[in-house]
Amino acid sequence: MTACFFLSLLFTVVEIERIDLVCEVNNTDHHTLQNSADRLIVRRGLPFTITLHLRPGTHFQNGDNINFIAQTGPIPSVEAQTKAKFSLSRFISRSSWSATAEMSDSTVSLTVCSHPNAPIGVYKLILDQGEAIGLGEFVLLFNPWCKQDPVYLASEAEREEYVLSQDGLIYRGIPNRITVLPWTFGQFEPGILDICLQILDESPNYISDAALDCSERRNPVYVTRVLSAMINSLGDKGVLVGNWSDDYEDGVKPTVWKDSCSILRQWSNDGCRAVRYGQCWVFAAVACTVSRALGIPCRVVTNYGSARDSNGDLVMERFYNEFDENIADDSIWNFHVWVENWMTRPDLSLGYEGWQASDPTPQHRSEGVFCCGPVPVRAIKEGELTFKYDVPFVYAEVNADVVEYIKLRDGRVFKMGGSTTEVGKSISTKAVGRDEREDITHNYKYPEGSEEERRVYEKANHHNKLAQAGEEPGLHIKIKVTPDMQIGSDFDVYAELKNNTMVTKSCRVMFYAQAVSYNGKLGETCGLEHLKNLKNVLPLLRTFCGMERGRVTLRLEYAEYSKAITQDRMIKLLALLIDAETRDFYRAKKTIILDDPEIIILGVPKVGQNLVADLALQNPLPEPLENCVFTIHGANLTDGKPITHEVGTVGPKEFVTAKVQFTPKLPGQRKILIDFASDKLHNVETYENLVIYE
Repeated sequence: MTACFFLSLLFTVVEIERIDLVCEVNNTDHHTLQNSADRLIVRRGLPFTITLHLRPGTHFQNGDNINFIAQTGPIPSVEAQTKAKFSLSRFISRSSWSATAEMSDSTVSLTVCSHPNAPIGVYKLILDQGEAIGLGEFVLLFNPWCKQDPVYLASEAEREEYVLSQDGLIYRGIPNRITVLPWTFGQFEPGILDICLQILDESPNYISDAALDCSERRNPVYVTRVLSAMINSLGDKGVLVGNWSDDYEDGVKPTVWKDSCSILRQWSNDGCRAVRYGQCWVFAAVACTVSRALGIPCRVVTNYGSARDSNGDLVMERFYNEFDENIADDSIWNFHVWVENWMTRPDLSLGYEGWQASDPTPQHRSEGVFCCGPVPVRAIKEGELTFKYDVPFVYAEVNADVVEYIKLRDGRVFKMGGSTTEVGKSISTKAVGRDEREDITHNYKYPEGSEEERRVYEKANHHNKLAQAGEEPGLHIKIKVTPDMQIGSDFDVYAELKNNTMVTKSCRVMFYAQAVSYNGKLGETCGLEHLKNLKNVLPLLRTFCGMERGRVTLRLEYAEYSKAITQDRMIKLLALLIDAETRDFYRAKKTIILDDPEIIILGVPKVGQNLVADLALQNPLPEPLENCVFTIHGANLTDGKPITHEVGTVGPKEFVTAKVQFTPKLPGQRKILIDFASDKLHNVETYENLVIYE
């Protein structure tokens, strides 16, 4: 590719006669030569070199004013990491965008390296010298050869198999008669990489927010999830339509397909109209092609006896009529095919990196979208159903229990039997470097019938029940209060404890109350007499069996909290739950406001020159109130100033009444505000809406 530019470098005009992207050499180094020798296609975190050929007599001077921009997407942004600005440096950095230059009389060898977590996609490389001068375009892919890339795969043999190999074997049939389907993935075939990038650009995520979508393409978890949704066509402009009806007259029978490229090209050439038809192995094979094309290691996996749990209870309830016809929603497929992608999972705990199951067959909605995964395979094996994404669904596919019933014509139902071993058999994938089947069932589950397998199933079932109830596993503490918390009364508050684990827990509980002001300033501890400060709180030891609940009661007595609260009448409650064995702490807090006594307006004032508000209030305290005063005020009602009415002393639990006279000045709707104050109760307020007529 050639161009002629005039560059002002350190006040010297430099003319570039030609730019050589050195595609063949770079693509060889980046394992993309199978894509093309005429287009620059590179991988993240690995340097590539381009050559600038200068016109005779022109010199390239290395200085601080030589800057570069690499950008991708329709709205490049430094903040979104879709735009990188960098200058020449002495050394290439493997942790950020960087560039170095070597100069001769007539050429400049420019070496550029991307950030190992830069978004994938089509980039423009620009020389920024006051004006933008394009140096060329390149495609940036994930890099399984780079240790800093989340898709890094250490084994060269596995990289050859799961990234570079363009063909493979897909397993179908039944466990005792497994059949082999040869498949051409063809990820390096002409035009396929562009179609794979087009799939990303046709996703609803890109259409709704292209800037955010392009930024998220730095994350293989995100890209895998988008591909899972876009390989099927439900709810978007995806690649394939699923059909299990045996009626394929308006399309291609799924068993006819033998390669991914035919499907991808038809989708692209037809204006992104979904291709008819596919079934699970076709969806998985196309997903494998796109993943490998983008640089994510991928393999196709077949599960025999694959359960489809319709209600999420991890049990396949199969109902048959008297003619042995299955009349239930739950079903078990003879086999089902999905893919696994290799990547780290920084969004999860350590130990759940590696192979992630992803299923593009549209049989499950995840967050409202027909997609599934990526699911850490280890999370499936360990029954960690709370992990992202869609662990319960895939767990049931390989490890659900089966219960069978017969339903008679008269409506009676009888249990016929069941199995704990029917689901999830001979989970298979192609072996590395050999045309042989590798059984990877042990990656997904412990041996059937083993103690570990039953333990994991019980844990998964436990987590699933919690999820369906909207609860999380583990220990939990929550503060509950009663609706009747009027100042002056004694009342109870509660710390509710839950042991959502499967084992007995010995725990210590601390529960106390403390006065607090509206600005968050803490006052004295109140509640039980001996709770003077946290250091003196004696924790209560409680033992909870698995799934047990408990309650700790704290009595708040007026005699104690009246000494601590401010005029804001706020009390902060704090409960601590401490696992006596692990020393893990769980905390709950709640701030309550004590209710005011109600000011009762006994009579609605009538229209006239002089109106009277009849007021009443009951002293809620078990002690007298001194210096009691009612105050009323309102615009155009009280002549611009408050009207006060002193009532003196009010005994414990006694009612006090007052008649306060005022004269409205103007007609219309008005609001009269009433306040009560005393030595022990302040800011007791209410109001009444009045309509004043001419």
